[in-house]
Amino acid sequence: MSSIKTSSNCAFRAVIAGTGSCIPEKQLTNEDLTKIVETSDEWITTRTGIKVRHIAADDQTTAMLATEAAKKAIQQAGVSAGDIELIITATITPEMVFPSTACFVQDMLGAKKAWAFDLSAACSGFVYGLSIAQNFVINGRYDNVLVIGVETLSKITDYKDRKSCILFGDGAGAAVIKRGDKNGPKGIYYSTSGSDGSGWTALNCPAYGSRYPVGKPLENPNSIYMHINGREVYQLAVRRIIETVEDCMTNCGISIEDVNLFIPHQMNARIIESVAKRLKLADEKVFINIEKYGNTSAASIPIALDECNRGGRIKKGDIVLLVAFGGGLTWGANVIEF
Repeated sequence: MSSIKTSSNCAFRAVIAGTGSCIPEKQLTNEDLTKIVETSDEWITTRTGIKVRHIAADDQTTAMLATEAAKKAIQQAGVSAGDIELIITATITPEMVFPSTACFVQDMLGAKKAWAFDLSAACSGFVYGLSIAQNFVINGRYDNVLVIGVETLSKITDYKDRKSCILFGDGAGAAVIKRGDKNGPKGIYYSTSGSDGSGWTALNCPAYGSRYPVGKPLENPNSIYMHINGREVYQLAVRRIIETVEDCMTNCGISIEDVNLFIPHQMNARIIESVAKRLKLADEKVFINIEKYGNTSAASIPIALDECNRGGRIKKGDIVLLVAFGGGLTWGANVIEF
């Protein structure tokens, strides 16, 4: 097994000390969707791998889900809310236009010492957030950073559009990033990110922003919902994810065989399987849980990470690779040694 390259410039390491997740109780199954749009369980499963998605209750907000996931991560990390110095909340379905969802979470947690902000990078939001947390921790600025990925996508989903309504679900995942020393695991060792704004039409939700403000009648009333060009996204996602993984392998001085667990954004089982095949990743190294939750955008990787962490899929010394692709277009990855 190869060893991850080390850097003499880093006095500290950014270690994932705790994870947590929060999944709404309400479920929307494929059978439920057949009563809403013209589809079938076989059609959905074959094309996406999804069986069930969880939907927030009418009175359940983005900040509520985020806070519950955060509490679990904080408890597992063995710190208190008062120890958290920074809260980064990745979401495209915020509590409201402003203040940020992160500020609501800060208040709900009682994390009085923390400053907080939201990060909008769609499905790549959590890996972006880990990259930011990594830099704040390894340069010695903070000891404890909370990164959250959370979505209530059901609130911007058009349940008359078969192409999109079968895909999305709600949920939240969180991780506490603590400062570690050179005698422990390498933690979040390498992060990489990219964007291509020219591809925004592939994945978007146009209203209500400055381009389509609240006070201006919409030419297309459906602009309040998410739009996805599935064929275009499929092709772009596979290519960008493979390029991103190759970037990680090169800069970390390891091969794909050295990766113990590959946790991709859960966008579509067919995309994940295509990527794994091209990378020649063994099936047992690829984590897929999309059948239980659907695509939860920024929440999908932290939910999967928490499931793996608490379920014993991640062991001491394991190299875990997180990778995401989403609207923006955005993409990114984190290489972590536990």
